[in-house]
Amino acid sequence: MPRGIPRVTPFVIDRASGAELFDHEGRAVLDFASGIGVMTAGHARAEVIEAVTSQVARLQHLCIHVATYEPYVALCERLVGLLPHGAATKAMLLNSGAEAVENAVKIARQATGRPAVICYTGAFHGRTLLGMSLSSKVSYKTGCGPFAPEIYRLPFPDFLRHGDGLSRDAFVHRELARLRSTLVDTVAPSDVAAVLVEVVQGEGGIVPIPGAYLRGLRGVCDEHGILLIIDEVQTGLARTGHWAASEHFSVTPDLSTWGKALGGGLPLAAVLGRADVMDAAAPGTIGGTFGGNPVACAAAMATLELMEREDHCGRATAIGAQVAGRLSELSARHEVIADVRGLGAMMALEFCEGGDPARPAMAFTHAVLARCHERGLLVIGAGPHGNVLRVLPPLVIGDAALARGLEIICDAVDATARGNQ
Repeated sequence: MPRGIPRVTPFVIDRASGAELFDHEGRAVLDFASGIGVMTAGHARAEVIEAVTSQVARLQHLCIHVATYEPYVALCERLVGLLPHGAATKAMLLNSGAEAVENAVKIARQATGRPAVICYTGAFHGRTLLGMSLSSKVSYKTGCGPFAPEIYRLPFPDFLRHGDGLSRDAFVHRELARLRSTLVDTVAPSDVAAVLVEVVQGEGGIVPIPGAYLRGLRGVCDEHGILLIIDEVQTGLARTGHWAASEHFSVTPDLSTWGKALGGGLPLAAVLGRADVMDAAAPGTIGGTFGGNPVACAAAMATLELMEREDHCGRATAIGAQVAGRLSELSARHEVIADVRGLGAMMALEFCEGGDPARPAMAFTHAVLARCHERGLLVIGAGPHGNVLRVLPPLVIGDAALARGLEIICDAVDATARGNQ
């Protein structure tokens, strides 16, 4: 394997079940990462395994461009019913979140006849060329240019870093004014096909967008005929307590991108959107050989069914409340914790020297993560500086296991803080 493929924990895993992983010696590891938000419904779910096994025996691959098959159509019907984008919605299936983003941009450009896309600092939209062009994390892009043109970047409305002593309302007003100014002095609105944004930035450090900003962004897009694309690849499908994170703020996008949890552990992604926008793409300009593979579609249908039956949206809300409560107690003991934040079961701790967001405590964060790993908790970092610890457990995790994982985090922070004194 090339060194460019990162490996961020020391674990070597042999099998998994529910919210637990097991190494080759049978030692249990508690999963607080869910394969970076993929195994939201839990590992080795019997319903998903049965659906996959049955579909493999029936039809393993065909390609939707060659002939139609029921799993693709059934999943699209399920998604547009679950996540309507206005009066009529259509869906297409792909392999990965990055593919979904690229196809959403292609659709937006064809629908509007415009070339430009506005995106944000801290964003992550994939590792393909256009995905990296839209993403903000420099370490993911080093040496990979030149990048795609007609991309314009705004500061993400991160109140912790850029609040500058303003009230939240004044902060949102200022940031929306910045967006409007960009459409005057940087790129003409008549040239902008879409604005692409995450409701909660995942790789950017689990940073939620202010709801008032997202609603204001929707208004600006409507004013200028710009399409709003919301990237739900990491936030979507119950992770934040709603099927779509945008539902927290009653904002409906024109297009949205999905992946990670959708396939129940198999590679699958989707673009959903207003039917008139989706139908603007000319035949042959979107799609792919493996997108909507029948086995992955079967896994997705089974995953969505059990998520709904087990009320994973409600479970995500309950998990988030438990995590926020425990980590807030921890924060009160340690100045190095600059923030506890998140939405639903997508939570994070940010470590900064003296609690100052301008001084990321990378070494402290790495020490905390290492202590967690030593205690059998698989937890990973995030953020441009890697000084954010993110909590993304499978939503099937029990209260006792969740409390045990949080105890490990608290002990690791306490021990690291003592060691630094």
